[in-house]
Amino acid sequence: MVKISKRIAQVAESPTLATSAKVKELKAQGHDIISLTVGEPDFETPKQIRDAAIEAISQNKVNHYTPAAGILPLRQAIVDYYQKYEGLDYQINQVIVTEGAKNALYSLFQVLLDEGDEVMILAPYWVSYTEQVKLAGGVNVIIEAEMENQFKVTVDELEKHRTDKTVAIVLNSPNNPTGSIYSKEELTAIGNWAVEHDIVIVADEIYAKLCYNGNEAVSIASLSEEIKKQTIIINGVSKTYAMTGWRIGYALGNKEVIGKMIDLANHSTSNPAGPSQYAALAALEGEQDFVEKMRQTYEKRLSHFFPLLESIPGFRVLKPQGAFYVFAHVKEAAEQTGYQSVSDFSLAMIEEAKVAVVSGDGFGFPDYVRISYTQDEETLTEAVNRIKAFIEKKTKE
Repeated sequence: MVKISKRIAQVAESPTLATSAKVKELKAQGHDIISLTVGEPDFETPKQIRDAAIEAISQNKVNHYTPAAGILPLRQAIVDYYQKYEGLDYQINQVIVTEGAKNALYSLFQVLLDEGDEVMILAPYWVSYTEQVKLAGGVNVIIEAEMENQFKVTVDELEKHRTDKTVAIVLNSPNNPTGSIYSKEELTAIGNWAVEHDIVIVADEIYAKLCYNGNEAVSIASLSEEIKKQTIIINGVSKTYAMTGWRIGYALGNKEVIGKMIDLANHSTSNPAGPSQYAALAALEGEQDFVEKMRQTYEKRLSHFFPLLESIPGFRVLKPQGAFYVFAHVKEAAEQTGYQSVSDFSLAMIEEAKVAVVSGDGFGFPDYVRISYTQDEETLTEAVNRIKAFIEKKTKE
């Protein structure tokens, strides 16, 4: 029997990818499944970005290894982007380009954490944070935020969980799965608290450009020089430019931390894929009209979809401010349809209602489901109609 390391054995399967795989399997069998599971835009990557990758290949720019930290023009473009849109000054040696933002997070935890170091994870949380902390030998300290508080926590709540082993806090705003956004005042309070106690702020800003109805995501690093020094920004091109498959993320911050992340890349991934780097360069340096068009589309879909979700019996929802998810409390719906858990309820919806959502277990809130609205309005309406019919049928049984 092949031995599996304890380190890997403790890692849970990603519920989002597992549900997505099940949907693909059922679709391959001919089932008409509406999938509201996947965290990626349904837009095509803009043509000028695709063309930049093709041009890089045609001009033989990508035949060899690039620097482990990414090509210099792309790193400079990331520096310029944060200067232009956030007023933040970074140097090239404070930037690393990675294989998606997920890899940036993974590498960062490997660099920051020793065995037993604690990381504050604000729940609901993105499914991979906790698993990546485990893989780095860290300990997850889960701090739950309630719907009644817009799924946000206060400094007082953070302080209750702080110990002498606290190394970092992960702050995801706009949040996956809730869509909540921390205000400038809330971020300032958290930032100053982190500075006071020398706690690294891991600022996941991957959804920063997807904000709706007048809401705006502020980069916590922009609030003061002291907070900036305490912050490592994680971002990428996946959500903003519909480039999830291109796998380009990046991290900005303390040059020593970034330097160690580069050392890790030298011995693990070598470098991100060349064509993808040139595509990302075109995305950051090119016209940004596409970003606003996509944002407006999702804002319109949210305005259409949210009232429909509110009308589903047993669903309790909070209107998101950003990202492209609704995090719905559906425990009542599960119970009235005869299911002991939301996980069972979600599975039954896939099999019987032919609508797929992601159970909240992996996000730390098992009474909820994450619903993605990266589908057109007609499809979203049909999904709600199917869910309602499913609940009505099961309630009568």
